[in-house]
Amino acid sequence: MQLDTKYWVGALSLILVSSAYGAQLPDAKQIVQQAVNNQLAADRDDRSHWRYTRTEAGGDRLVVVETEHGAISRHIADNGKPPTAETLLADDANIEKFIHDPGMQQKQRQNGAHDDKSAIELLNLMPEAFVWKVESETPETITLLYKPNPNFDPPDMEARVMGAMSGTLVVTSPAHRIRTFKGRLQNDVTIGFGIFARIKAGSTFDIERREVASGYWQISETHVHISGHALFFKTIGTQEDEVKSDFTLVPLGTTLEQAAAMLRRPTK
Repeated sequence: MQLDTKYWVGALSLILVSSAYGAQLPDAKQIVQQAVNNQLAADRDDRSHWRYTRTEAGGDRLVVVETEHGAISRHIADNGKPPTAETLLADDANIEKFIHDPGMQQKQRQNGAHDDKSAIELLNLMPEAFVWKVESETPETITLLYKPNPNFDPPDMEARVMGAMSGTLVVTSPAHRIRTFKGRLQNDVTIGFGIFARIKAGSTFDIERREVASGYWQISETHVHISGHALFFKTIGTQEDEVKSDFTLVPLGTTLEQAAAMLRRPTK
């Protein structure tokens, strides 16, 4: 009888220890939800504007300066070569037109608000849209794999395309900020039997975020290759390769005229 008591006490101890250990293991969906919450909170509170270099496919490089009134840009390389006088004159003409055209400024803000709204909606859907699994973990990052959740009911076309992707999410640790989000469409996605839209299998996206200053995270790379005949985002091309670098904060209250002067300063 004493042996039996010791056996059950030992077994119970093992169960309790295993339960405590299991409770400490990261739950994939909880990790994603925390990362989404942190991202949304940071974006909601972020009022910063930046000067940075944008490198596009084909070798174009531009300096971009953001302000509360809008963002303007000017070439520093054109198709991999120094910009011609004609290119710079065209840039300067576009800048001057933007500075003095409130309608253009308003349209840019509306497009940005549309993209922000879409991004918020898709972020909120991420925990439920996929089945998540922790692939690996280091002291700095947690890498998760995801695949479509068969029980997910997408509310619109963008969510339907996103929800059909499989891929990888990398979250920083312990801050739980999204660093990498990439995916590939395994099967065609059709709307209205393909009449209204067909997004082809093999379409991919890769979004990279980096901490560009203490506490500030920005998208540093965007690679979107969506094949089909439907609009995925309003102002993000379906074929896009863009790298952003050399981030520096723009002082609060900077005017568009001051931003134009910043564009002419030598780059690093």
